[in-house]
Amino acid sequence: MREIVQPGVRVAERIQWAEARGRAFKLTLESGLPLLEAARRGFAAQGFAGGTLNITGGALGPFAYVMPALSKTGANAAFYSDTFRPAGITRLKLGAMTLGERDGAPFFHCHGLWTETDGHLHGGHILPEESIVAEPFAVEAFGIDGAMFMAEPDGETNFKLFGPVARAVTDARAESRAFALRLRPNQDFAAALETFCRLHGILRARIHGGVGSTIGAHFTDGRTVVPFATELAIRAGTVAPGADGTLQATLDVALVDYLGGLAEGRLMRGDNPVLMTMELVLEVV
Repeated sequence: MREIVQPGVRVAERIQWAEARGRAFKLTLESGLPLLEAARRGFAAQGFAGGTLNITGGALGPFAYVMPALSKTGANAAFYSDTFRPAGITRLKLGAMTLGERDGAPFFHCHGLWTETDGHLHGGHILPEESIVAEPFAVEAFGIDGAMFMAEPDGETNFKLFGPVARAVTDARAESRAFALRLRPNQDFAAALETFCRLHGILRARIHGGVGSTIGAHFTDGRTVVPFATELAIRAGTVAPGADGTLQATLDVALVDYLGGLAEGRLMRGDNPVLMTMELVLEVV
């Protein structure tokens, strides 16, 4: 399996996790607000401080983003491009967001694909502070109670990354058993989820959110992405018994690589290692 050497010391625990309760709900993001504030308000109205979003459309403007890029200093295995700020209204095609905290304040990690005013499809990592909701749009949300994604320094990758931590339970009316997860580098995405579910007695789970990076990509239809640094969003995902009775993760994703190539499809189990991180919520169903 492909592997990228990280600059720091490998952490023994390859899956960071926290158990929680969760609830799915629909949310309409308010226009005129920064995307971060619109998401925060929507979650707060449901009694949650954080969770995930899955986006299937919407409009942002002004809008700012970065793409994956090679590291210029060697301090990281890969890095970010300079910031892009396209003019006019940007139309989202899809996206996934993790809403959590960084430096004591709300923050998000969001990847997606969109069409800019040039008429072309682009993708990358949306910047929270500079992206404004241009028109109200609906999203699928999943709030978590009893856990939170916190951005903390990660010695293995030399990035400040979201990871789940336990939090006091509130009265958010969470209905489902859920697990907030962060997968660390150089482990197959699907296999890590399947192993986690087996170890925790989970027979079926639905994936909410899903933001991270893989070392290139290999899809079930045979297509491959060769450039190693990607920004990936999960469109839909499940873990359930396959035809042979073993647990199998189904992961439909969209990504952009560091050369600007875009790809969408279902990931091949066993051949899609995590590059830097992969964060998501598993809802037990």
